[in-house]
Amino acid sequence: MIKSLTGLFVLICCHVYAQQEITEQELKQHIEYLTSDDLKGRYPGTPENDSIVNYLVEDFKSHGIQTLIQEFPAVMRKDSSSVTTWNVLGFLEGKDPLLKEEVVILGAHYDHLGTKGDHIYNGADDNASGTAALLEIAEKLKANEHLLQRSVIFIAFGAEEQGLLGSKFFVGNPIVPIKNIVLMLNMDMLGHLNEQKHVYMGGAGTFPGGVELMKNLGERLQLNPIVHAGSVGGSDHVSFYQKEISVLGLHTGGHEHYHQPTDTIEQLNIPGIVLTSNYIYQTLMEITSSDRKMEFIKQD
Repeated sequence: MIKSLTGLFVLICCHVYAQQEITEQELKQHIEYLTSDDLKGRYPGTPENDSIVNYLVEDFKSHGIQTLIQEFPAVMRKDSSSVTTWNVLGFLEGKDPLLKEEVVILGAHYDHLGTKGDHIYNGADDNASGTAALLEIAEKLKANEHLLQRSVIFIAFGAEEQGLLGSKFFVGNPIVPIKNIVLMLNMDMLGHLNEQKHVYMGGAGTFPGGVELMKNLGERLQLNPIVHAGSVGGSDHVSFYQKEISVLGLHTGGHEHYHQPTDTIEQLNIPGIVLTSNYIYQTLMEITSSDRKMEFIKQD
């Protein structure tokens, strides 16, 4: 099913253990690593960026998820320099002989702004929170892969902060036929769930029954989703929407720490990330473990 590409390397993986639950402990461990000062703000084209790629690859592999890396050039906004960075992909194949050709993508960008002067922009919410959720949801889906009818690709995107470069590269160089992708669900900033338990999303009207599905699942999990049929937004899912692929972009709201050195792990609502991650997991299961109709609906 997966096409071979220049710059795409299939990594052999061995199944170790994939746990059934998304835990605060593992989410926190991922975020602590990703926001470490040693990683200097996760800037593309740096040795620290290479370390993150290795970390993501090893985590997917450790849970028996087929893992690939996709290399691409990225032009930096601040000085127009060109660097090399990567998307990190995990793949689970569906079990239905026909529906497995249809693919749902779960994505989050792992890069951030690097350093400015003496300040490190660790990007705990933006987007260590989404990257940690990606790893935990992937592990839980792996533990329940026998339920999947459709296939799933997990993507940790590089260079989002430089202009959605990782997602733009992927849709231009997909590892499956682009027509086979029935939904892209993107997580960008999941760390500030408020007391009202609002989860914000755009794009729910880009596939049949999406608005109703997201509202009903939210109520079931005692969340209060703010669901927009359109309002696709400005993160990596936009690259897919522009290819006429259904999308969902999820976040837990803006705050004063956005793109500031104060966006640190101490500011995050870790239990809130668990709740939001389970909401996203249930969304994926509703779509990947069923034969519900999926088609692109354009929104104004």
